[in-house]
Amino acid sequence: MKRLRAAAATFACMTGMVCTGAFAQAVALQGMLGNKALLIVDGAAPRSVAPGDTHMGVKVISTSGDEAVVDIKGQRRTLRVGEAPASVGGTGPSRATGSKIVLTAGNGGHFYSQGAVNGKAVYFVVDTGATTIALGASDADRLGINYKASGQQGRVGTANGVVNVWRVQLDSVRVGDVEVRGVEAAILPTSMPYVLLGNSFLSRFQMTRSNDQMVLERRY
Repeated sequence: MKRLRAAAATFACMTGMVCTGAFAQAVALQGMLGNKALLIVDGAAPRSVAPGDTHMGVKVISTSGDEAVVDIKGQRRTLRVGEAPASVGGTGPSRATGSKIVLTAGNGGHFYSQGAVNGKAVYFVVDTGATTIALGASDADRLGINYKASGQQGRVGTANGVVNVWRVQLDSVRVGDVEVRGVEAAILPTSMPYVLLGNSFLSRFQMTRSNDQMVLERRY
């Protein structure tokens, strides 16, 4: 857990970077400012958007409590604070065949992929500097991970200082068609718009990168 670096609600390593591409658009609700929705669209810096307004092609239809109804590429989705991003359009930034995963970078140079943890959908961003997979407490709750009862408590350094975490073992992690079982993860006490795909998963693969592509070939 020595190098778990990019976590916290603001997702500091992504601030100010717009990561778009010819794949699904991902939209997360980070919080509410009055009746305005604080949206994170494709990893860009959070933006407060009032009902009726549009940001990066995402229109806010209405807000209530910790929820916002938005229009993403003609499809209405209900977003909730702290939940995994809604993803609409495209075929996803990754494709997998057998033991190989091919990821294509967004404009900010980050690699995204739709996938699953313990059989439930999540949206990953590759973080080669993170020792383990890292996810926020709200995602862990959504995924049914009983981390407070079964996890081992610890402290790690992140971009926003030292925080308490719970270390757990995930039953399965899937990216595309490739599934890895028994993967270590850290649960952070804050919400995160993405799940960090760290080295507890990546170390199972031989990694090569060429221009805007990253290829992961399974080693074991």
